Amino acid sequence: MHSATQYVRRIKAIEGSPSPQGKQVNQILCKLIGAALITASSFSFAQPQAISSPRREALALEQQGKIQEAEVQWRAILKAHPGSPEPLAHIGLLEARQEHYKEAVPFYRRALAVNPNVPGLRLNLALALFKGGQLKDAIPEFEILRKDAPAHSPEQQRATILIGMAYYGLADYVKAAPYLKEAADDEPNNLQLLLALEHSYLWSNQSKYVLDVYRRILTLNPDSAEADMVAGEALDEMKDNAGATAMFRAAVKADPRQPNAHFGLGYLLWTQRQYPAAAQEFLAELANDPKHVQSMLYLADTYIQMNRISEAGPLLESTLKLDTSIPLAHLDLGIVATESGNNEEALRELTLAEKLIPDDVNVHWRLARLYRTMGKKEEAKAEFDKASNLTKETDDALFKKIQNGNAHPPQGQTAPAPAPPSER
Repeated sequence: MHSATQYVRRIKAIEGSPSPQGKQVNQILCKLIGAALITASSFSFAQPQAISSPRREALALEQQGKIQEAEVQWRAILKAHPGSPEPLAHIGLLEARQEHYKEAVPFYRRALAVNPNVPGLRLNLALALFKGGQLKDAIPEFEILRKDAPAHSPEQQRATILIGMAYYGLADYVKAAPYLKEAADDEPNNLQLLLALEHSYLWSNQSKYVLDVYRRILTLNPDSAEADMVAGEALDEMKDNAGATAMFRAAVKADPRQPNAHFGLGYLLWTQRQYPAAAQEFLAELANDPKHVQSMLYLADTYIQMNRISEAGPLLESTLKLDTSIPLAHLDLGIVATESGNNEEALRELTLAEKLIPDDVNVHWRLARLYRTMGKKEEAKAEFDKASNLTKETDDALFKKIQNGNAHPPQGQTAPAPAPPSER
């Protein structure tokens, strides 16, 4: 069974809403970008006297916000002086100001190739790569900036944050975590950084560190519903059902409108077979967001578990209108159709579920029962055999795991000595 973490992340993909990564990256970058983006007047170039007048005109146009006119002027200067890095840098800057980040990158790179020591130029290149979504390419540039900056300086701290956020945006949470930890230690009151670090630990399976960060967040914001949810997800991963449920209850109490808080609590209750309570949470999530796909889905499944079959069908149909690729929706619709005696519809839905999750024992078992009801003995036997084989494979895998554990004791322990022949 999937964890609540996986399902909450799946929701965001289905709904097309910004991912937690994207939100955190943008929130932190917005705070950094104003201080980090070098302005035109900040570039320092030794200018030949021959182009001083056109240069003044280009700079004046920039200061007046006349981007198109300024770019035309800088391109004219570049044509007259193709070996000068300044017009290249300014054209790149003007493209970046229009959020044409990918178009800005080649101009910054050409300027750096001519003169790699222009103050601010590499930072602008790194930021253009970052904002343009080229996170992997941005990291080496930020690494250079970090290495060249004085230790513990604002410039080094800024580069550290941006490297961490680049890895975070790439979903490489193992690499993101140490940079974000260093950044959070330097800025202990930065809530966005702490939340990003908390997520990174969670999503890189370092759940034990999540709770340490959670305690730090509580000192800044005792009512952080998002922090409660991440801590709950970590406890869920650690198989602490009671702790995870308590954290999600705290999240709901802190902010009843926090996206996915009611769903996360409902899902945990669903896994614990507390169906009436789970249904209330799914309904609360749907009150906040009527198109919350997973709440529709699990509310329908909860109704099936409570034998409220007639209420499940419309919810499942609404779910599949929003996303036709959800296996559980097809499986549950197959169950609803079977209970209603609509065997053909049941067969269609269960067959779709089988295609989406061919290794699910429950799908094969229900198909087998349906075929038997329809008098299709051979098909029923084939499905029963598949279900039996999958069950055996699961049991064999568990047995092998247990045997391997006995054969290879944990590090630091000694395996029991074999018994003497007389004792065997």
